[in-house]
This record gives sequence, structure tokens and C-alpha cells, in this order.
Amino acid sequence: MATPVFEEFDPVSDCDCPGCIHWRRVSPRALPGRFGGHPAARGALVVAAATSALAASHAVPALAAPFAPAAPHRPGLPAAPEPDTPQGSEAPLHGPGGKPTGSAQRTVTRTEIINRAKTWVAAQVPYSMTSYWSDGYRQDCSGFVSMAWQLPGNEWTGSLAKFGVKIKKEDLQPGDILLFHNPTDPQKGSHVVIFGGWTDYTHTYYTAYEQTAPRTRRQATPYAYWSHSDKYVPYRYKGLTAGAAGAAPATAVKSGPFPGAAYFGPGANNKYVTRLGEMLVARGGRAYYTQGPTPRWSDADRRATQAFQRAQGWSGADADGLPGPRTWELLVTGKGKSIRAGKAGPPAPASHGVTGYPGRGMFRPGANNAYITQLGQRLVKKGYGRFYSTGPGPRWGEADRRAVEAFQRAQGWRGGAADGYPGPETWRRLFA
Repeated sequence: MATPVFEEFDPVSDCDCPGCIHWRRVSPRALPGRFGGHPAARGALVVAAATSALAASHAVPALAAPFAPAAPHRPGLPAAPEPDTPQGSEAPLHGPGGKPTGSAQRTVTRTEIINRAKTWVAAQVPYSMTSYWSDGYRQDCSGFVSMAWQLPGNEWTGSLAKFGVKIKKEDLQPGDILLFHNPTDPQKGSHVVIFGGWTDYTHTYYTAYEQTAPRTRRQATPYAYWSHSDKYVPYRYKGLTAGAAGAAPATAVKSGPFPGAAYFGPGANNKYVTRLGEMLVARGGRAYYTQGPTPRWSDADRRATQAFQRAQGWSGADADGLPGPRTWELLVTGKGKSIRAGKAGPPAPASHGVTGYPGRGMFRPGANNAYITQLGQRLVKKGYGRFYSTGPGPRWGEADRRAVEAFQRAQGWRGGAADGYPGPETWRRLFA
């Protein structure tokens, strides 16, 4: 008998399982049946058995081999176990023959640092420890940071630290650096990259701007780096200034009196929503945001607000997830109880009777949520990490779909049962 083919299906639109009820309640709009809507059941368990008469009259084609495209485990991973980044020593602009520009430390904003880094990325500056770009900075990793920080000359990994102050991982912001200097053998592994921001709320990957062979690049990188991760130290430039383009987000506003209920809720898009999110993150609500707080009201804002309200012991209408004057006052003044770590609110109801499965609506083109990260991490653990060049992260991508499809084909499924979108049976087997 041939291998059974499982075709996962969605229940009808009036399905009354807890998961479907939950997502119908919170979903901003109806979804097509393929990506999370619930049309009439479109499939069932199909068991195909070839009869001896059929086998005698028709040649049975061989089943296609499981889909496993040849791809490097991590396309972004350097070919060597550590970056090949030999570097020059301290030198004035344009090299030994250049003229010193003084030792004064210039002031610079975060936006200016990132924008300067982007100019080398756009120009695809070749890596070199002896050549100098038109702006006078050496074309190696330390010269790149010297350029972005607008230092008066070219530094190296052994001297960059004096221009910065050590910070903690949780304090990293765009424009800071991650520095590894190997004092016993400076040319062996020493490297420095510019931190461009976290790629997702788990803080396991970040956007790195770096000068490495063959040319300047910008890519998602595992914290702290591909190799020697435990030896990288975060630093912040001493000459950093705040302002509209500095450390403070451009959308930040002073936490004044409660602006009114009309500024919060579905459809709201304003600076007070951003400020609410920032205050909630500061009070333990980071786990609710797959991306940083934004001006557009989202379910993340509602759930984080509700978690803060419940932390105060409130319930019912007092913990509806919409901020009122009392909620705002506690957040602004720093009073009241913060959201406890690990208490990210009640888990989403199990959908289709499968524990933890949130429904197909969470896995579709354009989706961005914590369940996609959870799915990707499980697929990597199951041996399907070769499909990910970065991440996994909260945004649904082709890497997720291909990894799911490979897992489904490994179960012996074909056709619509191996479309790369996780249904309840895929989820159950992945997390069993």
C-alpha cells in the first residue's frame, strides 16, 4: 500500500473551536481561505492504494524525491571560521602621507553614523588594509568605523575603544559598535561592526554594517557575531549627540497629561500610540512587540496595555487593553506594578484541537508575528536550518515556506498537503 497522503483542511467559517473564535475576534479583516479563512472543508484524509488490476494495466510512476535543494547552510556565513580582516595601524586620513586633522572628538548623531555607513555599502567599497577611500579612511573594518564615527584619523581595533564607552547588550542602539580585539594576535580574528538595530524582538539577530572581504556589506547577523561571539564588546561613541536624528526616536513626545481615549484603539495612528508603546516596553512589555512601538495602533499595543492593567490587579472593563487616565498616569509617573517577566498574557487558544497551533491566518505572505519565529526555530531544531540565511524571524518569508514544505515532504505528503503552509497536523508533528 502506498504512503497515506494527509491533506490538512480548514473548518467552515462558523467553526466554534476556541482557536477560530479567538482569531475571528482579533483579526483585522477576513482572510482568503488559503491563508487562514475557513471555507467549507476542502479535503480529507486520502489513502491511495493501487489495485493489482490497475498496476497490471498502467505503469505507476515513481514518487518524486523529497524536495531538498542544494544550498549552503548559511549563505551569509564567512567561508573561514573567523573573518579574514587584517587591518592597518593608526594613521592620519589618506594614509601615512596624509595630514593630521587634529585630535578633537567630533559630535555626531546616530542617523549621521548610519547614513555614513550606508554610503560605503552603496559604493561597494572593496576591502583593503593598505588602500584609502576618497574620503581618506582606510578600507578595512576599523577604518570603516572611523569613517562612520567621523574620527579625526584612521584607528584600529586596538585603539577604537578609547573613543567609546562600554555598554550592555540591552542598551545597544543604531550607531553603536561591537568590537573584538585579539591582543595576542591582532590580525587573527580582530574585527568590529556597526550595530544597525535588532531584526526582531528576540534580540538574537541584528543588522550589521561592516567592512569585510570582498566589500562593505549590510546584513542580518547573529549576536554578537558569526565567530568569537563571546569576545565582542558593545561600545557607544563618546561624541554621540541626541536630537531629532539622535538617540531619541523622532516620534517620541513628552509624557504629558492623558491625551484622551480617542487617540487609542483600532484605526488610531499618532505619536501618542508610539509613546504608549515605549512606556509599556520600559515596564516589561517588550515580549508583546515583534517590532518596536509604532504610531499605528495594533493588537500588540492592546495586549501589552492589558497585561499592564492586569499587573495592577484590575479585571473586566478596567483591563480591556485600552489606556485610560489612570493607566496613563501610572505609566508616566513610573508608579504601579510592572509586567512580570514571562507573563506575556494568556496563551492563544489551541486551534483545531492542536495545542499551541494559532491557525493558518498566522502564516501567510505579509504576516509578522511571534508564531512565525517559534515555527522557524522549531524547524531549525528539526534539521531544516539550511533554508535560512538569516533568522528565523517574525516576518513570513520564502525560507519559512520552503522549510515547512521540506518537513511536510519528509512525512511522505505530496500535492496540497505539502504546500509549505503549516496546518494543524504539520504543527502537531513539529512540536510533538
